[in-house]
Amino acid sequence: MKRLSIFLGILILLGGALFFINRAQTTVYGKPASQLNPSTREILKDPNYQNILLPKELERKLKDKESFFVYYFSSSCPYCRATTPLVKPLADELGVNLHLFNLLEFPDYMVKQGIDSTPTTVFYRNGVKADYLVGGVADDGSGHTLDAYREFFEKYKAEASG
Repeated sequence: MKRLSIFLGILILLGGALFFINRAQTTVYGKPASQLNPSTREILKDPNYQNILLPKELERKLKDKESFFVYYFSSSCPYCRATTPLVKPLADELGVNLHLFNLLEFPDYMVKQGIDSTPTTVFYRNGVKADYLVGGVADDGSGHTLDAYREFFEKYKAEASG
């Protein structure tokens, strides 16, 4: 009887340990890193990519007619990789809650949200796309300037609820 109790105790401890290990491996995407695209795994610990908006939460915000910003990106997009470290700190500096949505992990949302290319920053007013910036920050004149992003955020930040 004593051996059975020890055996059951060990099984419970192992089961609990496996549960916590699995939970610790779950990412901001709601699934283990092993199930993510390699380029997404590369940015998991980058502080600029922590405010991830998942499809269920996006759908809820739209349904509830919230006003908010979303930065649509692809973790494999070189323009996104160059733009995010500039735009995310700018949004933080301005007090803008900039949600990030990774289209590489949720590609159906390119069509659902009418996103033609990445990066695209959208302001939703009352759950409807009100305005957007397509393209990243580029010094060579092929994209937007950081000042254009600043103007975009300042134009709508008073309306954004989060």
